Amino acid sequence: QVRLVESGGGLAQPGGSLRLACETSRRDFIIMGWFRQTPGKQRELVARINVGGSTEYTDLAKGRFTISRDNARNTVYLQMSSLKPEDTAVYYCYGDAVNTATKAFDRSWGQGTQVTVSS
Repeated sequence: QVRLVESGGGLAQPGGSLRLACETSRRDFIIMGWFRQTPGKQRELVARINVGGSTEYTDLAKGRFTISRDNARNTVYLQMSSLKPEDTAVYYCYGDAVNTATKAFDRSWGQGTQVTVSS
């Protein structure tokens, strides 16, 4: 069973920083990234990174968050800075790997980690 295990969530003050980590047992994720979700809202993409290190950020993350990946450790990180109360959410790590039978991406999810930004 594929496992992605997030860590690093918690409480931060507005303007503060947190670093999330997501470690996986799987070595063939082509793309890894982070979504976040608040109660009553759909899960939204934060940032993603491919195996070559190319990154993509959504507007909510640009200029404040940095995604990185350590392929040797099968770990993806999300460095979050200049945090705002509206960044409060459950952050989910995910990985996309090619299904060799269908040639489509299969997506796996972590269990989520709570980030709360409050003074």
